[in-house]
Amino acid sequence: MSDDEQRAEGGPGPGRRAPVWLILGVVASALVVCCCSALIGLAVSWAAGLFGPR
Repeated sequence: MSDDEQRAEGGPGPGRRAPVWLILGVVASALVVCCCSALIGLAVSWAAGLFGPR
């Protein structure tokens, strides 16, 4: 079997892309981490009184 035939069948190789669900999972987890860290930062700032009147 030649390299071209193996690529046409979707065999393992450096050009093979990850499944869509894996990419979506990575993006979703990155968004969750960013949103949670932002909420934690806001909560800590509010608890420290940084949003109160001066």
